[in-house]
Amino acid sequence: MIQRLPPRITSRLRLPVIAAPMLRVSGPELVVAAAKAGVIGAFPTANARSADELDQWLGAIDSAVDANYAPYAPNLIMRSPRFAQDLDVILRHNVEIVIISVGSPAAAVGPLHERGVLVFADVATLRHARLAIDAGADGLILLTAGAGGQTGWVNPFAFARAVRAIFDGPVVLAGGVSDGYALRATQVLQCDLAYMGTAFIATEESRAEAEYKTILVDSDIDDIVLTRAFTGLPANMLIPSIRKAGLDPADLDEHVSAQEANQKFGRDGVVAHRWSDIWSAGHSTTGVRAVVSVSALVQRLADEYNRAGVSGQLNTVV
Repeated sequence: MIQRLPPRITSRLRLPVIAAPMLRVSGPELVVAAAKAGVIGAFPTANARSADELDQWLGAIDSAVDANYAPYAPNLIMRSPRFAQDLDVILRHNVEIVIISVGSPAAAVGPLHERGVLVFADVATLRHARLAIDAGADGLILLTAGAGGQTGWVNPFAFARAVRAIFDGPVVLAGGVSDGYALRATQVLQCDLAYMGTAFIATEESRAEAEYKTILVDSDIDDIVLTRAFTGLPANMLIPSIRKAGLDPADLDEHVSAQEANQKFGRDGVVAHRWSDIWSAGHSTTGVRAVVSVSALVQRLADEYNRAGVSGQLNTVV
C-alpha cells in the first residue's frame, strides 16, 4: 500500500484507526488507553473546562505515553471562544497531530507547521475539502453519512473517491466503520486511517455515563435518527435517549438554528440537556456488543482486520 503518513506515525500504529474526539466522552484516560493499544487517541480540547485544565490534561498524557506508543491528537474547534488559548497550550506540548473542526484551518496551520505538527481538517463536502487543501491542511477527515453526532451526508464510497481524485495526502474516513472488516474496506478506497467513535463510547475508559453505554449496547442501527433538533445542525442521535427526555423522535422541531438551539429540552416535567442527556451515536452502533476495555476492543478489531485481509496485498497485525 502507498504510505501517505510519515513513518514516525505509521511505525507506531497497530491499526490505522483514530479513536474519534467526542464531546463529554473523550478524556485523558481514553486517549492514553488508545495510544497504548496502538491506535491514535483524540479528544476535543473543549472537554477540558479551561485552558489551564487542558494544559494539565496534555501534561498527564505526555507523562503516560512515550515514543513507542501511538500518537494522540487534540481536536481544536475553530469557532470556539477558547481557540487562541487552546492553540497556545497545544504548542507548549509534545503534540504531533492536531484535528481542526468547524471552520477553516488557516489560522492554525502556520503556528502548528512551525512546530512540525500535522494538521488534519474535518470536511463534509468537496468544496470544504478544496478549501482545507488550499489552507495548507496535511490531511482530510471525511465526515460522511453515518458518523455519530454532527455528521456528514455524503455517501462514504463516493466521497472518498471524489477526494482522492483531487488530493494525494492522508485521508481519514469517518462514518459507519464498525469493525475490522469495514476498516479493511476503507483501505481499499485508498483511505489511510478511519475514525471510530461509537465503539469507543462503550469502553471502560470513556467518560460516557453508564446508562449511555448500556443504551448504546442495547441499540442497533434502527435506533439512530438524523435530526437538527438539538444542535441546529444535522446530528445522529440515539432514539432511546430522546424518548427518555419525554420527546417523540417522530415529532421534533427540525427548524431550530445553531444559534437558537436551546440548552434544555423536555416535556411532562422531564428536563434534558443536549449532549449530556440526549446522546449521540453513529450507524456503527450495531457493532457495539458490550462494554469492554480499549485494549480488548482493539484486539477484536485486529482479529477481524486480519481475517478480512487478502494475502499478499495488505499486511496483518499482531
